[in-house]
Amino acid sequence: MGGFFLFLICLSPAAEAQQRVDALQEYRSGNFEDAVRICKAEIAANPNNLESHVVLCWSLVALGRYEEGRSYALAGRNISRYDPRIIEILGEVYYFQGRNTEALQYFQEYVNLAPQGTRVNTVYYYIGEVFIRRGQFRRADIALSTAVYYVPENAEWWVRLAYARENAGEIQGAISAYERALTLDSRMADARRGLERTRASLNGP
Repeated sequence: MGGFFLFLICLSPAAEAQQRVDALQEYRSGNFEDAVRICKAEIAANPNNLESHVVLCWSLVALGRYEEGRSYALAGRNISRYDPRIIEILGEVYYFQGRNTEALQYFQEYVNLAPQGTRVNTVYYYIGEVFIRRGQFRRADIALSTAVYYVPENAEWWVRLAYARENAGEIQGAISAYERALTLDSRMADARRGLERTRASLNGP
């Protein structure tokens, strides 16, 4: 009997870990609703389960349920004040809600906490987009240049960098970025139009 109870004690943490793995796997597979369901069940059983909060928030953001994601991210922050994943999630939530000041605050905090974090490339991209929204194109150039430094094969990011440079008056730099985007994806209409526009601007009337 004692051995059987010992087996159950040993099994319980393993089963809990498997459940967490399942939620993460569902998220990675694009089954966001299933991930939400699993994580909410885990949180109901253990409100201080930080990993469940993280995967739940990723899934809610992927579903566009930003306010709900914000609520759970703030709860996660109460569990772990400086967890970079929660900080980054809050930045994304506020970004998609159009709350640029709050988004920038959390993105900058993420960079300070995790300068080599797994999401730092995406964070710099979002920072660049926030600066574009604000019309601060030189700052956007710096942020987006950092983003493509980390992910040089992202054609869309090169287009956004080119756009920031174009609006900052850095025409030659914009041309180079548009050309790089088209090298990566020759089908990008925005890059093609931008390249034509900036070349015409450089050559004059």
